[in-house]
Amino acid sequence: MDRLLTVQEVAERLGTGVRFARRLVEERRIVFVKVGRHVRIPEGAVNAFVATHTVEPVALRPVALRSAA
Repeated sequence: MDRLLTVQEVAERLGTGVRFARRLVEERRIVFVKVGRHVRIPEGAVNAFVATHTVEPVALRPVALRSAA
């Protein structure tokens, strides 16, 4: 079972403010657990969120230099 993180801990791991982490929960863009009135986010959900939103760099094609004719 994953460790349950507070919204503050999630914000720290993502390098964002608490407001962004709360918005992720409010918009249901990340899995969360309600423990009474408290919101907790499984560590695996944070890792999955990061993996899903990771953008790989684009491989650029080499540009051929034009010769001055």
